[in-house]
Amino acid sequence: MPLNFHQLHIFHTVADRGSFSAAAQALYMTQPAVTMQVQSLEEYFGTKLFMRSTKKIELTEAGKVLLPYAKRSIDLIRDTDQAMTSFTQQQKGRLLLGASLTIGESILPRWLGPFGKEYPNIGISMKVMNTTHLIEEIETHQLNFAIIEAPIQHHDMHIEAVMEDELVLVVPADHPLTKLGTPLSLENVLKYPFILREQGSGTRQVMEDKLIENGYDPQQLQIVMELGSTGAIKSAVEAGLGISFLSVSSVKHEAALGLISVLSIDNVTFKRKFYAVYLKSALLPMSAVTFMNFLRERDLRQWL
Repeated sequence: MPLNFHQLHIFHTVADRGSFSAAAQALYMTQPAVTMQVQSLEEYFGTKLFMRSTKKIELTEAGKVLLPYAKRSIDLIRDTDQAMTSFTQQQKGRLLLGASLTIGESILPRWLGPFGKEYPNIGISMKVMNTTHLIEEIETHQLNFAIIEAPIQHHDMHIEAVMEDELVLVVPADHPLTKLGTPLSLENVLKYPFILREQGSGTRQVMEDKLIENGYDPQQLQIVMELGSTGAIKSAVEAGLGISFLSVSSVKHEAALGLISVLSIDNVTFKRKFYAVYLKSALLPMSAVTFMNFLRERDLRQWL
């Protein structure tokens, strides 16, 4: 029979208590059962582990070699049990989650519903702010976990892509660009006034990086308004105040109702990824680990 923890535990108890009868009492077993398990262990290793006499037992040289390994196995099982107990207790705790604005307003609520159904004992608290402020809160340990819209460079920050997204051009339903047919040239699009997120937002950073990649200076944009949320930008575009680039996931409802139009640009895509970020030097609580595993293992697009 293969080696098992139960036999090692019995062997260690016999060695610790100094007799088969004392070990049997401690383990709530019969003495013959303890003797049989030790004999099975001796048969497995092909050597005697105890020297028996009528008065006492002593470890053989083989038994002395085995004893520290048996203790380590017991310690490992104990630590495993404590870790899993901690895990299940944390699953009944609270997930403190940070999210950049587009994700917090339009994406995460659609993920948190299925997550909550799967883990009903985990409560959720979410802070929504721009990427710069989220990173500051993680650095100062006010947050230990967040999902953001643009990659960052930080020596002590773990960054993991969790989903791909795309920024699309959104314009008022009756905007002149809707009459030109698509795809539009980027040069023509950039002639019109823009409504953008504030500096420091992930959406703004991705848009500006893509413009630079395509040979355009973001400083040349006609920015008529900077707003602090995706919802405010959608309302401003709908009111005819300008055009913008927003996450495709955030404008599906308004586009379906005909409140705004989503237009494509020739040979230019504004694809990006969403990233989970946390400090390498910090230990994530199990509630956050559970949520990270949920993000890794599910097809997140099914809820968008």
